[in-house]
Amino acid sequence: MRIVEESIDILKEYGQVSIAFEVKTIFQVKSPNDGFNDFIEKTVDVPWIKDYDSIEGPVRWVKQWDISNWGIFSVYKNKLRVGGACVAYDTKGVNFLDGRKDLTALWDIRLNPEFRRQGIGSNLFQKAVEWSQNKGCCQMKIETQNNNVPACRFYAKHECRLGEINFHAYKGFPEEIMLVWYKSI
Repeated sequence: MRIVEESIDILKEYGQVSIAFEVKTIFQVKSPNDGFNDFIEKTVDVPWIKDYDSIEGPVRWVKQWDISNWGIFSVYKNKLRVGGACVAYDTKGVNFLDGRKDLTALWDIRLNPEFRRQGIGSNLFQKAVEWSQNKGCCQMKIETQNNNVPACRFYAKHECRLGEINFHAYKGFPEEIMLVWYKSI
């Protein structure tokens, strides 16, 4: 496996790696004051596939923002693209960055399903952290949802701290709860 930084010109190919996952469990959040350790993992009655690209895929990013400050990383096994990560930095109009120049956002991380749970995501995450450090940042911010239990566990494993819980973030998906993680770097 090799990880390479690429230009925004590859977003179409980047987006061909599936970000979809099967929701089998969710974290039930009792109140905004509960911490990650107080979440209750609940099995869903009927599992479903969540595919964020069906809402907003990578090609749309360049239509919304000037992403020339972003880091785009791809993972290849031989010549096959198997994953990637995007890190947002200093981008006008990206409110998630809070107008800070010492903060990056892990905007996207994805792996082809057959390559998940093999440590590749950890290598991508570390590459995003290193890239952020090279930009002079002291923190990385990450958004996920309570229905993405594997992602929550991944960020907790990588010493990210749950910093925000928003019960009303997604108008089109009122059952989803936004969880915002912070990684000190």
